[in-house]
Amino acid sequence: MQVEISGLRKVYQGGIIALHGLDLTIPPGIFGLLGPNASGKTTLMRILATLLEPTSGEARVGGYDVRREKAAVRELLGYMPEEFGFYPNLTAYEMLDYLALLCQINDRKERRSRVEQALQRVNLDQVAGQRVGTFSSGMKRRLGIAQAILNNPRVLIMDEPTSGLDPEERVRLRNLLAELAADRVVILSTHIVNDVASIGQRLAILRQGRCLFSGRLSDLLDPLKGRSWIIDIEEQELSRVRQDFEVTGVFRSATGMQVRLLSDTMSHPRGYASEPTLDDAYVALMNRDAGGTDTPREQEADPSETA
Repeated sequence: MQVEISGLRKVYQGGIIALHGLDLTIPPGIFGLLGPNASGKTTLMRILATLLEPTSGEARVGGYDVRREKAAVRELLGYMPEEFGFYPNLTAYEMLDYLALLCQINDRKERRSRVEQALQRVNLDQVAGQRVGTFSSGMKRRLGIAQAILNNPRVLIMDEPTSGLDPEERVRLRNLLAELAADRVVILSTHIVNDVASIGQRLAILRQGRCLFSGRLSDLLDPLKGRSWIIDIEEQELSRVRQDFEVTGVFRSATGMQVRLLSDTMSHPRGYASEPTLDDAYVALMNRDAGGTDTPREQEADPSETA
C-alpha cells in the first residue's frame, strides 16, 4: 500500500498555480507534508481525497487512480480536512453513528463498536452524549479525527490535525498516529514543524506548489551536523548576530537571549555546538529556495484547465 504522485499539477481560475508537476512516492508509515500557508498542501490533500480534480498529472492511492477510480480510492481513505462542519444539534455519538452509515457500516452492532472505539481513541467517550454545538474547537477537532478513523482506513489523510489542540491532546494524537501507522499510510499535513519532527521519519517540504525536499528526516539533518550552534547573547547583540549568521531561532533565557544558528565555524565566545533540528533544516531550506514570494501564475492559462 502506497501513494504515488507523478507530474501532478493544479491551476485554479485566474491562472493561479497551486501545484507545479509534483512527484512524490509515499510509503506505509507516517509521512509529513510540511510547508507554509499557500504551499499547496491542502490542494494536494483534496486531490488525494478525490474532492478536487487535478489539472494534469497522475495520483494513485493503493494503485487506484484518483480521477478514474474515485469509489475504489474512497473505500481506502480516511480524511480529516482542515475545516469541517458537524450538525450542532446531534450528540457526538449520533454524529459518528450517522457518518458510519454513510461509510456503509450497516450492521448495528459493528457500527456501535466502531463509534465507541473511535470516541475512546480521541478521548471523547465521556462526552459521547453531549451535543456537538457545545464542543470547544479542540473537541470538534478531536471529533474530526474520530470520523477519519471510523472506517479503519488503509490510507489516513490529516490536514492540520493538531490545530486548536492543547499540549496534552497533541501528545495523545501523536501517539495515536504512531499506532495507526504501523500497518497503513498516514499523511500528516501541517505547518507546525514539531508535529513532523516528533513522529515522522519521512517527509516532503513544499513551497508555492513545488517540492523542495522529499526523503528521510535524517537525510535532511545530516548535512547540518557540525554547522548547528547556540549562542547566549545580550538582547542588544541580536541585530549584529542576525547580520553575521544564518539565524534559525531566537529564545528568551534567564540571562538574556539564546540564538540558534547555522555556520561553518563559530568564533563567538559564548557559542557552543548543538545537534541540528528540523527547525534548523526547514529555515535553511526556505532561505536557499530561489523562488519568489509572489503567487505564481500562468502567463496564458487555458480556461478549460483552471476549473
